[in-house]
Amino acid sequence: MVTMSVAAERFGRDMEESFATIGRLIDEARRRDTSLLVLPEACLGGYLPSLGGGDESEETRQRRLRNLPPALDLDGPEIARVAAMAGDMVVTFGFCEADGADRYNAAVTVHGDGVLGSYRKVHQPLGENLCYAAGSEYRAFDTPVGRMGMQICYDKAFPEAARELALDGAEIITSLSAWPTSRTGRAENMADDRWTHRFDIYDRARALENQVVWVASNQAGSFGSLDFVCSAKIVGPGGEVLAGTGVRPGLATATLDVRDAIAAARGGGMYNLRDRRPSVYGTLVDHDSMSRVDRVMSRA
Repeated sequence: MVTMSVAAERFGRDMEESFATIGRLIDEARRRDTSLLVLPEACLGGYLPSLGGGDESEETRQRRLRNLPPALDLDGPEIARVAAMAGDMVVTFGFCEADGADRYNAAVTVHGDGVLGSYRKVHQPLGENLCYAAGSEYRAFDTPVGRMGMQICYDKAFPEAARELALDGAEIITSLSAWPTSRTGRAENMADDRWTHRFDIYDRARALENQVVWVASNQAGSFGSLDFVCSAKIVGPGGEVLAGTGVRPGLATATLDVRDAIAAARGGGMYNLRDRRPSVYGTLVDHDSMSRVDRVMSRA
């Protein structure tokens, strides 16, 4: 059995405050006998204050670029500090990774023994590419709680991303987010916001279509111009929400036998990974596929 916890919590630019919040969440998770704790995107140093692109002025762009989170080394003291805090717990969290002159929106999974796996965000929404370079791979890795994969925020909107991890043997996929409310037509009640609905639909669909355990964290509160939807949750391989925070900050916890749950989902005659037909999915890897989409849309 694996007890896992997932957080919806606020993280900003103050690094010491971030470490204090991580420590508090680890302590609470430990009181719940947690083996895996999943924290949000951009825990160390916070997320971007706004999402640019489009008709953004050069002055606005430069102001945003001056207010980026600190870029940290994967093997630096900040990641090691969280690993030491984790001890015998597996902890996944987001940060801004430095690699020479480039910076990446990144996630890392640590344990008292050090780094177990790392990931750089591949899919970049709404001008995020103006601040970060893009990652280039999805790779699962072994941990004390099972074989895991990681992705970040907008990645969850792409079925191919989760499928790649599932085909690499991931039993648990962690999806770390700084997912905000809609920028236009925002609902008075956050639970009714259309971006909250999208967040929840993606989480359940990705778990169900890959028959894996899906653990989705999110930022909470506000940062810059962004208000985050919370909605952290643990989803079973049948698409059922096992525990969640709703649209409030907090920690959600569930206990399950991961391999038994996956075996039950895949053993009922519908084993999605086995029943794929890759020979008919040619457009998925055809780099000219978007030109065909554009031609169809232009005729509509």
